[in-house]
Amino acid sequence: MARPRIAVFAGPTATIGNSPPLVTSNQARRRHGLEPLLNPDGTAPRFDVLRPQRLAAPVTVYIEAFTAHPLEADAAELYAPPDGWLAADGTFSEVEPEGGGTPVLVAELRPEDGLVPLPYMARQADGSAWEDATTAPLAAAARSRQTFYPDASRIYEEIDRLGAGGDGRPVELSSVADFDFYRPAPSGGYTKGLPGGRRTDTGEGDVDPELLGEDYFVYYPHHLGREPSLAVLARATNEVQAAASSGRYAGLQWLEGSPTTEETMYWLGLVVDTDIPLVGHSAQRPHQTLSADGDRNLVDGVKYILSGVALDADGRNRMGAVMVVDEMVFAAREVTKTDARPGNYEVVGGHGGVVADIGGFGPPQVTFVSSRRHTFCSDVRLSVLPSSVFGVTGSLSGGVGTVEVPVKDADGALLSGAMPVVTLTKYSRYTPHVTSAADRPDPSGEVEVLARIEANLASAPLAGFVEEGMSPYGISNPTTDAALSAAIFSGMPVVRVGRGNTGGMAYKYSSVFVTGNNLSATKARILLMAALLKFGALPPAADPYNPTADEWAATEKAVAAYQEVFDTH
Repeated sequence: MARPRIAVFAGPTATIGNSPPLVTSNQARRRHGLEPLLNPDGTAPRFDVLRPQRLAAPVTVYIEAFTAHPLEADAAELYAPPDGWLAADGTFSEVEPEGGGTPVLVAELRPEDGLVPLPYMARQADGSAWEDATTAPLAAAARSRQTFYPDASRIYEEIDRLGAGGDGRPVELSSVADFDFYRPAPSGGYTKGLPGGRRTDTGEGDVDPELLGEDYFVYYPHHLGREPSLAVLARATNEVQAAASSGRYAGLQWLEGSPTTEETMYWLGLVVDTDIPLVGHSAQRPHQTLSADGDRNLVDGVKYILSGVALDADGRNRMGAVMVVDEMVFAAREVTKTDARPGNYEVVGGHGGVVADIGGFGPPQVTFVSSRRHTFCSDVRLSVLPSSVFGVTGSLSGGVGTVEVPVKDADGALLSGAMPVVTLTKYSRYTPHVTSAADRPDPSGEVEVLARIEANLASAPLAGFVEEGMSPYGISNPTTDAALSAAIFSGMPVVRVGRGNTGGMAYKYSSVFVTGNNLSATKARILLMAALLKFGALPPAADPYNPTADEWAATEKAVAAYQEVFDTH
């Protein structure tokens, strides 16, 4: 049988693909007469940190016998004789020397055997030691090294080479599947162009430098942190869809920073038309650090995909997009991060969300199957989106008109210029805006909402709002609702959700507001973005502050289509 193949996508600001800064070892500092690396209390570390590196030539090493475990010598009678002995002067002999020697086992380390943990011996160009990723505190990008890997291939190699299972055998991902590594929105970039002009999985090698904030997105060093744009999300969506449609893969893995993986996975689960498993991963601790959780998450993701537990009787993915973290499988729609530690992911919405257990030595077990539409049965998947929709343009004072917005190109790829702008607003009591019993709510004080409406009309023809209101009702204070009503009749749908970890459904208090079910505000934003690509803007009123009865009825009809999607996805 053909080996299964999995596509692995590098996403932005991904701790799961990050490593600690390479700090010059004390061995190197001694060799070059540099000041030693010290602990915070002024003492020297007992050991150098060992970092996986490649050997340039074979080397023979003598390993002291019975040192792999404190109790090896206690069972010495169960072992074969050592390969030889080392005398006090370091001379090796296959016969124990007179006066005794150190019993040793002989190993040859060869370059072709892969990475080996070794002290980090490199220094800066001026001969000084590396103390962090940068040449100096707050150094510019050109004077800084990257800690994030450019894709996941090196991580998978390190798992293969250095990972150990609970049974003492290697954890070899390459023994169970083949992997292709993609870089749609990576955390690390090739600032000199792809090395050697080599090919990527999606085309020819790029000789142009990759740019921070355009081609790759980091959070460390912190002063160089960058976030991806809506255009990057469109680019990534097309790349994931192309891989999913290729017929080459048993499943897809997406790696991203832990605070936002849940949003990207929900988006991909809504718009990518595929019937193969779609799995997201993150980590709370960087790769190679003490008790790093990311490697295990990746191994579990491969296990989940290859187990077939996600597939229905027809071989299609019944689980939608999921996150596999901390030995659990979460539905992307319900999962959220609550703290920066392993075990911090929880389900929100109060009605399920842990879809499978993947801990221990047994196979994954399904515990929950969502009734929500996703992937190949989603009503907002890329393949069923229209080629264009109508957006809105103009101003609140001068009038709002419509404009055609192309959504997909001739090949069906999502256009970056179509990506909707959806803004979050949040309810809180005790605002400065007063509404008396005799007055209609005055939206003029809601300057943030009104300014966003004007900005959207000027530059974002597809736009909307998510109102995080009372839990679970979704309603807000009267002045905010009045301003958001103006947004609705300017063509921008508004979704109401409850704040916090609401377990109830947002109530339908108004026929022109969309209710967001039990979605969190961040997930409602993702679904509204997809729905805007499906339906386009709402019909604008001549006066957004005072719609006519006919304009109200037209808006109600358009909102009903949005509501159907929010009730089912």
